[in-house]
Amino acid sequence: MELNGGGITKAAAVGCCSALAVLYVGILYFPSLVLRLPPPNSFKSFMIRRFLCVGVSSLLSVILCAFMLPIRSWDAIGFFRVYGIRFDHISQAVIFPLILTSFMYYGSFAAKLLSVIQAKNESFGATGSSLSASISVFFSKMVDGIVSGTSNILSWRNYVVAPLTEELVFRACMIPLLLCGGFNTYAVVFLCPLFFSLAHLNHLYEFYVQKNHSLPKACQLVGFQLGYTVIYGAYASFLFIRTGHISAPLVAHIFCNFMGLPVVISRKSGIITAAFILGFLGFVWMIFPLTEPSLYNHHTDSCNCWHKYCTWS
Repeated sequence: MELNGGGITKAAAVGCCSALAVLYVGILYFPSLVLRLPPPNSFKSFMIRRFLCVGVSSLLSVILCAFMLPIRSWDAIGFFRVYGIRFDHISQAVIFPLILTSFMYYGSFAAKLLSVIQAKNESFGATGSSLSASISVFFSKMVDGIVSGTSNILSWRNYVVAPLTEELVFRACMIPLLLCGGFNTYAVVFLCPLFFSLAHLNHLYEFYVQKNHSLPKACQLVGFQLGYTVIYGAYASFLFIRTGHISAPLVAHIFCNFMGLPVVISRKSGIITAAFILGFLGFVWMIFPLTEPSLYNHHTDSCNCWHKYCTWS
């Protein structure tokens, strides 16, 4: 097994990752603070401006990362593979991480199923509707919600722009930098989320200044959010390193945004808690088999410094 040398120091890797995190957040305020552009006249215009800003910062991050990494081949396929942007093994990179992530939502699935059954029982006496009809109505409403979401600017943020740009910057750019800087895989898994959390500190300003929350309340909200982003960031970093495929953390990110926080416990029914525990045990049991590097790569015997799945079988 041949591993090419990194060519950058740990300090340079950390410094570059910090700069990318600051750039990702700081550019959001560039139009108003630097260019002195007038405030957008609608929420949609405000979000579109932000989409353009994070798009520019993501592109700049890719360029900066390319100059920092010891990339010897500049052909398009090889260049994009550095960032895990690949079309080979795409079905595995979408399906297996989705299955793995869904284990953590068994409690949520159980809660949804129980709500459907409860709604069926409540309506059965009045209309005589069957369980299958109730389930059909539930899925019909879900499909309608997805269709209507395509015209919702927040849906574009939550399910397209944010997952795509965050995974590109905080996983596809930062992880190769840290790996080539000499950090081992487990250190990267837990270090990378810290930069991801750093990019969410601007929410403290938004909660405290723009939304007029008290400082303790703003700190509480941001603290909870940072805790969640650290946990998710570690999981997404794990997926990226194990698979070498950006699609793996990307589909997990979109799915988590769609589902929200997992339902862990419920006072209404012990079934929900039992379902979560079952799902959690399944997640722990399958996390390594479903992310086996050989499932996502033709060869796992020779890697550059930015891909360490060769040493993590």
